[in-house]
Amino acid sequence: MAGITTFSTSSSSCLRSSTSSGAAATLSLSSNKPFILPMRLSTPKFTHLRYKFTKILSFTSNDIKVGASIEVDGAPWKVLEFLHVKPGKGAAFVRTKIRNYVTGSTVEKTFRAGISMSEADVAKETKQYTYKEGAQFVFMDLTTYEEIRLNDSDVGDKKKWLKEGMDCIMHFWKGKCIDFELPITVKMKVIQTDPGLKGDTAQGGSKPATVDTGATVSVPLFVNTGDDILVDTRTGNYMGREK
Repeated sequence: MAGITTFSTSSSSCLRSSTSSGAAATLSLSSNKPFILPMRLSTPKFTHLRYKFTKILSFTSNDIKVGASIEVDGAPWKVLEFLHVKPGKGAAFVRTKIRNYVTGSTVEKTFRAGISMSEADVAKETKQYTYKEGAQFVFMDLTTYEEIRLNDSDVGDKKKWLKEGMDCIMHFWKGKCIDFELPITVKMKVIQTDPGLKGDTAQGGSKPATVDTGATVSVPLFVNTGDDILVDTRTGNYMGREK
């Protein structure tokens, strides 16, 4: 890109510059008239920008596994069981047992092997159960202090193991809480059970015990009222005494 530079002199003078061949060139000036000296301006150099694109891998029925979230007929489903079947004749398929996040219904469904499927965009966030108000269970985000309320029907049987101050993993789909997970193991206090007999061992029989949430757990005979026990929230089974 070419530019111009203007000089003005008041007396006879000369300018010396170097040419591309290295020889000196002299320009004599003998008047007060301005003169124009050609000048070359450098053009800025721009580097090429590189953009990184995340490669999105397609999800197929071959990728189904327990716990996966899939979208079927516009609804989110959780995979509970699956089995890849390759018969001697005919095409392979995947047999599944899935549960609808929204309605809670469970169905068995078969998919052809290798077909494209949509993963349900289910987000998981940790919230703390704080208290119950009427028929609603109130959870709180400890960062934003935003409250999320679930109805008794939304909580279902999980309320048997739900205790204040418990951190739960909530599942959101299209901005709505559709499910939540309890900790796998929770500590419960036995508030009523028959007295244990002297000499009872872990290999003996069992008896019912009522815990502080009102749920009933089958415990060994040596467990007494006031004991702290561990319970598996997935099955409701006794796992041991809290030490």
